[in-house]
Amino acid sequence: MTLPAGTPTIRVTAMPGDSNPYGDIFGGWLMGQMDLAAGSVASRHAGGRAVTIACDAMKFHAPVLVGDEVSVYARLVAVGNTSMTIEVEAWRRARHLEDSTKVTQARFVFVATDENRAPRRVAPLPDHTPDQTPDQTHEPPR
Repeated sequence: MTLPAGTPTIRVTAMPGDSNPYGDIFGGWLMGQMDLAAGSVASRHAGGRAVTIACDAMKFHAPVLVGDEVSVYARLVAVGNTSMTIEVEAWRRARHLEDSTKVTQARFVFVATDENRAPRRVAPLPDHTPDQTPDQTHEPPR
């Protein structure tokens, strides 16, 4: 597998406090990192507050171990009137190696909200996002 284009939205080291007794990182911790990355993309596009309303198609491909560097890639793939769909992939790299492995993927949906926490309109999907070149096309949500 090939790493996604662009730079990771989040990069973090998995620590012992994030693991189960067997040394594998909790899926909930990884999902939280992915939600943070998706939220960053959503709030940038919305130009303000955006909240998670759904997480779809979460799939765990491989474990993350204590000490692994986790890179989370997030990209905006669809925009509705108030909602934004973000595809997210998490990749692990063992601390002293160069090879990376995709460990998790999911689709997050966010809604932009105003100061009263009510839904508000967002701009349409751009031709390309800041981490993509103009020739990379957006895929419709599945």
